[in-house]
Amino acid sequence: MADKKKMICNIVFLILVFTGTLYGVFHGEDLGEIVHILKTVNPLWLIPGVICVVVFIWGESIIIFYMMRTLGIKLKKWTCFLFSSVGFFFSCITPSATGGQPAQIYYMKKEKIPIPVSTLVLMIVTITYKLVLVVIGVTLTILGQSFIKAHLYQVRYVFYLGTALNVFCVSGMLVLVFHPMLARTILVKGLDLLEKMHLMKKKSSRLEKLNASMDQYRATAVYLREHVWVLVEVFAITVFQRFALFAATWFVYKAFGLSGSSAFVIIVLQGTISVAVDMLPLPGGMGISEQLFLRIFLPIFGSKLLLPGMLLSRGLGYYTELILSALLTIFANFTIGRNVEKG
Repeated sequence: MADKKKMICNIVFLILVFTGTLYGVFHGEDLGEIVHILKTVNPLWLIPGVICVVVFIWGESIIIFYMMRTLGIKLKKWTCFLFSSVGFFFSCITPSATGGQPAQIYYMKKEKIPIPVSTLVLMIVTITYKLVLVVIGVTLTILGQSFIKAHLYQVRYVFYLGTALNVFCVSGMLVLVFHPMLARTILVKGLDLLEKMHLMKKKSSRLEKLNASMDQYRATAVYLREHVWVLVEVFAITVFQRFALFAATWFVYKAFGLSGSSAFVIIVLQGTISVAVDMLPLPGGMGISEQLFLRIFLPIFGSKLLLPGMLLSRGLGYYTELILSALLTIFANFTIGRNVEKG
């Protein structure tokens, strides 16, 4: 019952944010002119953009497939693709993408995959997924100040905040993984403080759950130490996966017949938007992503094509991903676990 209420709240929140985003983007704009401009794009350039979205979802499924194999669990690649789709769908509709992994664990459990195993795999997926953003953010902050001044000067503080939040998140996860006892001590003291301040009710079950979580982190630490090369390969796949999605914006750029800006600049700029919004409590970074695009890409698309360019870019990078993963999630709901049940 509680999960249903939470899902309803997430959907309502998504609708509110989506409505606010539409108003913020289209208020005062000539919709007729926007539609006219969109009709002039070359659709052939949008096909590889859609492929980029599929590759993005497919990339995580390959990681899940590969890591499950290293743990002795044999799955079909199509099943892993469905797991990946479920994760992206629930990440798209929940604040800070918090709903993705719980949903994936639920569907993996239907395939008789032990929760500690699925938790281990998905934790490593999350660490490498965010580590790519950390590398982009830190590299630009330290070595790319000229790039920031040329392309991100107006939004540099949002970019720095996103980088700092991602660094904090990844650092915290690595501390949990490699120093579980230190992490347990910090969390226990934090819970004790919240209980003393009467912000949380005292429950013994909460401490039991914490101990169980620490066991999972210890298992992750052991795996990381014993499978370093596996992690290197997973990180390489994740880099390819994330940059494939960023590349969709370049195909949008070409669909308008534009030239003058390199694929590298456009892909990196799209990556900086992900860095800035990834940790913000908004479904898919909705609202802030659109505003950052309109500021960052103005010199590249020009004032006339900026809004249509943003619509196509976000349409590919977020809404196509949302719709595709939603359809595959529906399919997963009727197929995952059925063969296990029959067996």
